[in-house]
Amino acid sequence: MRTIIVGSRQSALAMTQTGQTIDRMKEACAAAGLDYRFEVKPIVTRGDRILDVTLSKVGGKGLFVKEIEQALLEGEIDCAIHSMKDMPFDLPEGLTIGAVPKREDPRDVLISLHSYTLRNLPQGAKVGTSSLRRGAQLKAKRPDLRIESLRGNIDTRLKKLETEGFDAILLAAAGMRRMGWGDRITAFIEPEDCLPAVGQGALAIECRENDSEVMAMLALLNDPKTERAVRAERRFLGLLNGGCQVPIGAYAEAESGEEQSTVRLTAMVASPDGATVLRTEAAGTDPLEVGSRAARELLARGAGRILDEARE
Repeated sequence: MRTIIVGSRQSALAMTQTGQTIDRMKEACAAAGLDYRFEVKPIVTRGDRILDVTLSKVGGKGLFVKEIEQALLEGEIDCAIHSMKDMPFDLPEGLTIGAVPKREDPRDVLISLHSYTLRNLPQGAKVGTSSLRRGAQLKAKRPDLRIESLRGNIDTRLKKLETEGFDAILLAAAGMRRMGWGDRITAFIEPEDCLPAVGQGALAIECRENDSEVMAMLALLNDPKTERAVRAERRFLGLLNGGCQVPIGAYAEAESGEEQSTVRLTAMVASPDGATVLRTEAAGTDPLEVGSRAARELLARGAGRILDEARE
């Protein structure tokens, strides 16, 4: 019986979603008559070590996956479970995303001690987020709000809500639900008000391209509908060369997992101060073409200049 070594960040959320995914792997393997053991290897990433600086200033998305991908390349682990929104567009040679399980709620949420929503937050309220994407879209809706940096694991951020004078903080619904803390959510923020990060709510299970046994096992967990939607979002991200340094959001929905089903994408690029927010929509049966069309549209409307200025 082969033991599958699964790599994961060691934060509480990462370990929880890894455990939940392994449970689904076991169920899928049992149904397919496959016999595997699973073992988790926690790995500390650079993003986990740097907690006092915003992600946009220390390198962005790859901070949460680089060490894990190195362990994959060196054969220390057989697969890794990531939050899809942490995944850079370009993967190291020899690695691939072997499965995209069914997506959790992709929305952002507002958490407050006073039952505030985005619309009834007091004038000049102090709102915490580590995301330029969230901050820019929030400023566009509510220029009066004071957006302040909030880093740390999900439980650390919830504690800071109580101890550092925030009127509200913004987090991803998926993380709160996976931790079993859905009852602490004050308000859901719809994509019309704040487009989520590319891949938000989805997981990526990464493995080596040449490990056909693990690839076949992971295929049992793949959700074609989620995979098609995420493919459009990631194509958009890749063509804009985006990361945590720039405010980019995208959310796609696929009508089904069938290759000819329609994928609808809404995408956004904003200036960090929220003064300019460019949005577009695209639809079609080819997720890559849909993502490409959205990227071309926003680049034609000046997204490139906004991204260059944000990176500077």
